[in-house]
Amino acid sequence: MTDDQPTPDGVLQLINGYWATGVLGAAASHSLFTHLENGAATAAELAARAEISERGAQTLLDGLLGVGLIELHQGCYRNTPAASAYLVEDKPASLSRLARLKLKHMGALTTLPDVVRAGGPVADPTTEVVDNPHWGEVVPAIAAQSVPAATVAAEVLGLADAGEVSILDVGGGSGIYSAIWLQTNPAARSTQLDWEPINAIARRLLAERGVADRFTCVNGDFHTTDFGTATYDIALYSHIAHQEGPEQNIEVFSRLRNSLKPGGALVVCDYVVDDDRGGPAFPLIFASEMLLKSQQGGTWRQSDYRDWLVKAGFEDVSFHPAPPATLVVAR
Repeated sequence: MTDDQPTPDGVLQLINGYWATGVLGAAASHSLFTHLENGAATAAELAARAEISERGAQTLLDGLLGVGLIELHQGCYRNTPAASAYLVEDKPASLSRLARLKLKHMGALTTLPDVVRAGGPVADPTTEVVDNPHWGEVVPAIAAQSVPAATVAAEVLGLADAGEVSILDVGGGSGIYSAIWLQTNPAARSTQLDWEPINAIARRLLAERGVADRFTCVNGDFHTTDFGTATYDIALYSHIAHQEGPEQNIEVFSRLRNSLKPGGALVVCDYVVDDDRGGPAFPLIFASEMLLKSQQGGTWRQSDYRDWLVKAGFEDVSFHPAPPATLVVAR
């Protein structure tokens, strides 16, 4: 290639991007990052600990080195700092369960050309129903990705020193926000509104964290369940706005505004794009997920959130980075 002629390397990496999902998912399935963290440093050692073939172990090591998740030093492999923080099992922010789960989602992308043509799902979505058995797998798997944002939100809100505050977590899923916030503030109490099978998962997590005595669940659909009036100091709406259209979000924000006490704060966490849709990269790519799985959802701009929240009655709206998400705090 000449100096002014680009190489195809970057394009080929993107075309074959599913290899990275496969290698990462397979490595997580066999706990390779955990074994590396615990001292295994060669293909032979990993094969013995994971009870897999040495050829398979070496292939995964090659792939993980290629995507930048492990390092090689004098013939020994070790996790990068990112892999150590986010892919070792049983660490608070571990995404290893999510990596395994995403292996099962790869096939759905083959329908994306048809979905793009249609402007939405080409078959009736069945995911967002109360009795779907996949919640037992999906909800715990996605919990860890909210740990950094929940921690940042607690700092932004000054939660540790807030005293006896009441929290409403709408569509709270695993309950990870409530768990972290109640551990941060021993005087706080939290109520989660979600479907009964999901609340059952949250109750187990809160019990494991030792804060279940300050955690209450309301079984219901947030679209129709009353949030109350002037009842809570803090309301949370995490990773739901991207599933909803503009009118639905305004309607929910209005009801959440009414549920807050004077001076209360609404925290919205989601993948937010810049007003010119020039970035950040992850929220831009995530828009395809919403096109595949939702009728009206998308990755919305900062200006969208500001406009919706003002229409809902909030006066002060601020944005705080929690990569790859953004925290929107409205008062």
